[in-house]
Amino acid sequence: GAAWGIFITGSSLLGAAVRAPRISSKNLISVIFCEAVAIYGVIVSIILQTKIDKPEPAADAEALKVVHMAAGYSIFWAGVCCGIGNLACGVCVGICGSGCALADAQNGALFVKILVIEIFASALGIFAIIVAIIMSTNAKFTLG
Repeated sequence: GAAWGIFITGSSLLGAAVRAPRISSKNLISVIFCEAVAIYGVIVSIILQTKIDKPEPAADAEALKVVHMAAGYSIFWAGVCCGIGNLACGVCVGICGSGCALADAQNGALFVKILVIEIFASALGIFAIIVAIIMSTNAKFTLG
């Protein structure tokens, strides 16, 4: 998501900067928003990695197998949720950043108005992180 967002924003930013060179520095904030999406993924991967423990042998092996499967699915789907959410967020921020660069090249007064929309688009990634963390809270590799 971050890579697509940076690609979409960067190509529009460079193209619009040919017409209006003044936009190149302040529109880099759009690229930074896209990069934040990649950082969200790293944060969730670190959180999910800390949830994985070495299973302890137990007397009731069948019950422990069910607990391990539930924990594994919890971690897996938390990662998928974060990944798909941040993919959508990166593309959304990239498209908003592209529009911001093109609109700013046309009319400088539009920059802040479109930047606010881009901030709301960036919030989608934070929501994906929150949902992934909530989903992973039930991942326990012990019977206790």
